[in-house]
Amino acid sequence: MFGTPEQQVFFKELRSRVDDYFESTGKSKFANATMVVKTIVLVSGYLGCIAMQLVFIPAPLLSIALFALTGIFLAGIGMSVMHDANHGAYSANEKVNRWVGYSLNLLGGTVMNWKMQHNVLHHTYTNIAGLDEDIDTKLALKLSPHGPTKKVHRYQWIYAFFLYMILTLYWGLLKDLVQFFHYKKAGLNKQTKAQNAVWLFKTTLVKTFYFAAFIGLPIYLGMPVWQAIVGFLVMQAVSGWILSVVFQLAHVVPDAYFPQPDEKGFIPYSWAEHQLRTTMNFSTQNKWLSWYVGGLNFQIEHHLFTKICHVHYPAIAEIVKKTASEFGVPYYEKSTFGEALREHIAFLRMQGVPKLSEIGG
Repeated sequence: MFGTPEQQVFFKELRSRVDDYFESTGKSKFANATMVVKTIVLVSGYLGCIAMQLVFIPAPLLSIALFALTGIFLAGIGMSVMHDANHGAYSANEKVNRWVGYSLNLLGGTVMNWKMQHNVLHHTYTNIAGLDEDIDTKLALKLSPHGPTKKVHRYQWIYAFFLYMILTLYWGLLKDLVQFFHYKKAGLNKQTKAQNAVWLFKTTLVKTFYFAAFIGLPIYLGMPVWQAIVGFLVMQAVSGWILSVVFQLAHVVPDAYFPQPDEKGFIPYSWAEHQLRTTMNFSTQNKWLSWYVGGLNFQIEHHLFTKICHVHYPAIAEIVKKTASEFGVPYYEKSTFGEALREHIAFLRMQGVPKLSEIGG
């Protein structure tokens, strides 16, 4: 589907150079001490915020602030811990990856569906409408140049950031079930009937515990009902907004390519070049941001080397950039988060105007 055999030379050379880097430095491609410390900090912060709510039942304003902080830690775990683990990049030991990957349950999601949507569909068919679910038209959002432009889309650059807030709430409530039946119908779910029955039971159990722990338990321990519900919604809004925006800045921008396969399903670039044409880095010199978002601001390196832990992206980014330049492959990046955010807003506005929305396809 992707390119000709001759076009595969770029990635073959790039992979060889990256392998040479790890061999010459003696470094592992997986998590190092920095990654382990980050995991401890994020998980401890998350659990600590929850413990303070349950033990002290703080006054409303402090409680809401703690819920918001929980959302920040929650998004951090999703980007920096869960993401690497479910890509198999956290550890060379698959059992470690599996158990760390279960941190996805803290976001209200399930591993099987996430891996299908993210690892398989998004990473294979990045920005290809109809295959990459991340750019599907959702609610009132148009995230691809391909498809009709409705009147409401003219204002999506404003309301999109409010819709982003419901990401993890929808995930916890409905998304897994919607995807479950969709993947079964599409033939992507290869599990047996018995395996799917077990999955449905476990998923129902996990989600019941999730909502009971965040809403039911605080109320049982004395937190006012309104405070528990509002706080939970604030936590979801914060985590959903952060996760949505960070991922959107990498692909849903004017520079990104949104290809359509020809009648034979062929894309005129190799898979590796396709990843560079559909992806953008941002704010890679900001060490604090890089630490928090788990290297997702190095999205190009992540898409090319999903099995390498994100703590190594700054080092291999220079290799990727140099090799891309030698082979004439584009390498998109913005120097700051603000600049990338403005690019995303510009893209949303572009998709709201029929003639302009055709640009980028």
